[in-house]
Amino acid sequence: MSLNSARTLNFKVSLFFIVVSIVLIVVLTAITLFAFRQFSINTATEHLRTAAEIVRVHLTESMITGTIDKRQTFLLRLAEVQNLKTARVVRSPVVDMQFGENRKGEYLPDEIEKKVLKTGKSLFKTIENNGEIIFRGTIPYIANLEGSPNCLQCHTAKSGDVLGAITMSMSITSLRHNGVVTVSGISGVVIVAVIVLFILLSYLFKPISNTASDIERAVQDAINGNFRNEIKKQTNDEIGMIACDMNRLLKFLNDGLEKINSYISQLVDRKQSTHENQLLATIDMVKNMTQVSQYKNAIEEDDTKLDVYFRLIRTLNTKFFQGQGEFSIFEVSTDGDELHPVSYSENMEASCRWCRQKILTYPKSCRVFHTAHMINGLIQPDICYSFRQNDDVIDLQVDGEMVSAEMNDGGKREEMQRRYPLCFPFLKSGVVGSIVQMVVKESDRDRILSALPYIKVYMADTAPVLEVRRLMETLRESSLRDSMTGLNNRRFLEEYADTLIASARRKQTHIAILMLDLDHFKMINDTHGHDAGDAVLKALANVIKATVRSSDIVVRYGGEEFMVVLQDTSSAYALSVAEKIRSMVESMKISYGGATLQRTISIGIADFPGDSKTFWQAVKFADVALYNAKATGRNRVVHFTRDMWRDSQQY
Repeated sequence: MSLNSARTLNFKVSLFFIVVSIVLIVVLTAITLFAFRQFSINTATEHLRTAAEIVRVHLTESMITGTIDKRQTFLLRLAEVQNLKTARVVRSPVVDMQFGENRKGEYLPDEIEKKVLKTGKSLFKTIENNGEIIFRGTIPYIANLEGSPNCLQCHTAKSGDVLGAITMSMSITSLRHNGVVTVSGISGVVIVAVIVLFILLSYLFKPISNTASDIERAVQDAINGNFRNEIKKQTNDEIGMIACDMNRLLKFLNDGLEKINSYISQLVDRKQSTHENQLLATIDMVKNMTQVSQYKNAIEEDDTKLDVYFRLIRTLNTKFFQGQGEFSIFEVSTDGDELHPVSYSENMEASCRWCRQKILTYPKSCRVFHTAHMINGLIQPDICYSFRQNDDVIDLQVDGEMVSAEMNDGGKREEMQRRYPLCFPFLKSGVVGSIVQMVVKESDRDRILSALPYIKVYMADTAPVLEVRRLMETLRESSLRDSMTGLNNRRFLEEYADTLIASARRKQTHIAILMLDLDHFKMINDTHGHDAGDAVLKALANVIKATVRSSDIVVRYGGEEFMVVLQDTSSAYALSVAEKIRSMVESMKISYGGATLQRTISIGIADFPGDSKTFWQAVKFADVALYNAKATGRNRVVHFTRDMWRDSQQY
C-alpha cells in the first residue's frame, strides 16, 4: 500500500509539473506568435506607408515638372523593389472634376479603394494566395497645405479632401518563416529548460516522496500494531529531521507498549502472537485488567462466601460465556472426607451434574482435589476420569471416530456437542477448600482457551477474598456454636430466628419447638465432677443429633438445657421425635472413671404458629411445658396447653 501511495504521489506531482509546463509552453508560443505577427504587420504597414509617401512626393513633383504621364513607369519600377508585389494609384472624384475622367493607363478603384476614397482612412489586409502571404495596404492621399510643394498648388480642392489613394501589396511570407523559426527556437529553448527543471525538481523531490512513502508505510503498520519500522533518512534538511523524529516516536511507542505488555504479563499468563496487533492486544489487556480490578473491589465488599461465588460465576458467565455457561461449585467438608455441591443462586439447586457421584463421598477421585491445581480439559480432554458428558451420554463410533451422543425422548441417539472440564481449586490453609468447575462446549472451546489467562486472573484475585470470607464465617460460626458439644448456641438461634419465621410463613408450614433438660444433672457434677458432667452433655448432644433430621436445628440453650427446632413438621411428628429422644436418653449409659452414668430427660413441646403467632412466645410456651414435665414427675414429654400458661402466671 505504501508503494502504491508513493507512486500516486509521484504521478500527481509529475502530472502537475507536465501540465503546467505544457500550458506554459503553449501560452509562451502563442504570445510569441501573436507578438511576432503583430510586429510583422506593423513593420509591413510602416513599409507601405513609407512607400506611399515616396509615391506621393514623386507624383507631386511630376505634376509640377509636367511628367505626370510617366507615373505608370515609376509605379512599375517601384514594384520591382524586394517583397513589394504591386503598386497602383487611383484618382478620387475631386481630381476627376478638375482634370476630367481621362483614365488612360490608370485603374478603376475596387471596393476597398472606393471605401478608402470615401472615408479617407487607410485599409490594410492580409491575403494568402497559393501558400504565399500577401499584405495589401490602401493609403489615401489627403489634400493639405504642409510641405513644399503642397497639394493645393496643383489641385483645386480644400484641405482634407481625398485626392486619391495608392494600393500596394508586399509578400510577408519570409517574415512568417522567420517568425516560425524564431518561435520554434524559443519553444525549443523553453522545452529544454523545462526538461532540465523537471529533472532537477525530480531529484529534489525524490527524498520527500521516499520519506512520505516510508512514513505512510510506518503509519499503516502502526495501525496494525507494528511499531518496529524505521524510516530512512534521505537528507539533512527538514525532511531528514521529520524522518528522525518519526523514528524516535515509533521507538518510544514500541518501547512503551513492550513495557506495558511486560508489566501486564507479570499479572496475566498471556503471550502475544507474532501476527497479533500489538496495540489492540495491549488495549484489550489493559481493559481486562481494569475490569478485573473493578471485580476485585466489588468482591472485597461482598458480605458472605456465597456472595463471592455468585459474583464470580455471574462475571465469568457474562464476560466469557455469553450468558450460556455451565458451572458447578463444590465445598470440601471440615474433615475433608466429603464434597458438597453449593447453590450459588437462589434460582438453582446444588447438583453434581457433570461429575460422577463418587467424588461427593470420595473426594480423592476428583483430580482437582487430589492434585490441588487447575485441571484444563480444553488441552487434555480426557485428563479427569470422574468427568462425564451427561447422565444419559453414551459413546458412539461414527466414521471411525468416537463422538458423544444422548438419548432423546423417543429413544433415538442424537449427536451432541462435546464438553470439556475446566476446574479451579480454592485453597484453605494449604489444602483444597472448594472447587469451581466450568463446563465448556465444543463451540466455545477456542474462545475460552484464548480467554483462559484472564479467567486465571479472576480466580487468583478471588482466592484471597474467598479465604478471608471463609475465615470470617469460621470465626462467626465459632461464636455461634457451643465449643464443647459442637451444637449451635443461643446466639445462633437469635440471629437465625427471622429466617426461620420468614420461611415458615412463606411455605405456610409449622415449626415444632422442643425444650429438653436432663433430670438431676447437678448430682453428676457434685458426685463425679464437671468433667463427668461434660461427658454426659456430649453424649446427649450426639443422641439428639442422631435422632433429628439434617434440616432440623439443635441448640444448647443453657447449661444442661437443649432446644430442638423441627422445621416443616406437625405436632404428631414432634411428639414422636421427642419420645424417641426421651427413650434413647433413658437407655443411654456412659462409662466414666469406672462408674456408669445414666440419666433421664424431660421435654416440653410448643408449636409455631399453632400455639402462638410469635416465635419467641412459642419458645416460652415450650419452656412452660418443660417445667410442667419436671413438675409432674420428670422423664416425660409434655405438649403445651393453654391451662399450663394460666397456671404459670399464678406463681
